[in-house]
Amino acid sequence: MSRRLSPRARKSWVVVHVVASVGWLALMLCLLTLGATALATDDAGTLRTAYRAMGMLGDALIVPLSLLTLVSGVVLGLGTPWGLFRHYWVATKFWLTLAATVASVFALTARLHDAVHAVGRHPAGSIAAMHLGAVRYNTVIVPSVALLLYLALVVLSVFKPWGRRGTGS
Repeated sequence: MSRRLSPRARKSWVVVHVVASVGWLALMLCLLTLGATALATDDAGTLRTAYRAMGMLGDALIVPLSLLTLVSGVVLGLGTPWGLFRHYWVATKFWLTLAATVASVFALTARLHDAVHAVGRHPAGSIAAMHLGAVRYNTVIVPSVALLLYLALVVLSVFKPWGRRGTGS
């Protein structure tokens, strides 16, 4: 038997969830913009600045936004009639958000740190593409994949596809 949130608490958690989710999506747009800028530029200063900014944004925002999105979604799932596993779309959102949180905290953060360390090894002068290796592409590919995943979560939230599962909350 689950305890339902009061209407005021539900609305408050919806606000938290939407703000955190939109923030997480916006963070990926920022990271993608910085990664694409770094990939396209021939200016070493711009490249260093983009990668350092990516590192700062990631360190400051990935953990709080991803965890707040996950936790607020779980609270809403458990505290509303939707349930956490009653509907396929909610269960799918839960598992995808959990996977995205783990991937963001570990894989994405590591890729951002790789970029910061790559430019840190070359603090002045030009930086040849060969000195950056896969970092050049990872800083575009990883946020792109994350952004597509987050957009899929938005689609699930809006269209609520599939039916109701058997039992469960």
